[in-house]
Amino acid sequence: MGETGALLILGGRSDIGGELARRLCEGRPVVLAARGEHGMDGLRSELLSSGATSVHTLSFDAAEVSSHRAVIEQAAALAGAEITTAVVAFGILGDQERAEHDEAHAFDIALVDYAAQVSMLTVLADVMTRGHIVAFSSIAGWRARRANYVYGSTKAGLDAFCQGLADRLQGSGLALITARPGFVIGSMTKGMTPAPLSVTPDVVAQAVVKAIESSAGSRPASRTLWIPRPLQLLAWVMKLVPRPIWRHMPR
Repeated sequence: MGETGALLILGGRSDIGGELARRLCEGRPVVLAARGEHGMDGLRSELLSSGATSVHTLSFDAAEVSSHRAVIEQAAALAGAEITTAVVAFGILGDQERAEHDEAHAFDIALVDYAAQVSMLTVLADVMTRGHIVAFSSIAGWRARRANYVYGSTKAGLDAFCQGLADRLQGSGLALITARPGFVIGSMTKGMTPAPLSVTPDVVAQAVVKAIESSAGSRPASRTLWIPRPLQLLAWVMKLVPRPIWRHMPR
């Protein structure tokens, strides 16, 4: 890729975060950050075998937003280099049925999937001077559905934030890649019936890497990705479905 500097994966145990680490690690120091440092030894070994110059693990709690700036500073210190690629891959799906009656659970979903993302992206955009930040929106945020409106609302808010942040970064040495995947078949959605145009983590990661490579340079360009691309057409059709029908749509 020609990218220099450190790679930071915030959500080091996430399926997509791991896939991106595998594709972006060669010749670079890597920091895998997650809630607790357990469960990342296998990925650490794999990344070292794939050409990472060093791999460090770092514990952080996304919900503790007051610690976010210190986490980024610690990650750079561990890597011994400035962070030039940061992937914000943490998040929770939550339980929609529970959230409809348990305000604390609804708040937890909103905190981790929206507020904590806004906080971390703000810190990264303030601290990083060049390279790429990767954030994950979702088709779930395109139009809220009765079946998962708590989670969907966080993605709608995050998507709007990312569009504004991308405009703010325009012309700088830093770009924001906002991915809008459809249903991702992985550990977070285990046991759920895949939706139309579902994708796997490796497909999402490959699309993101391609976007990073195509926007490399001294003035990288921010991009928003529909993954897979036909999902964009489906999204526009979704906007046209009458509300009485839409409210009965599945997750």
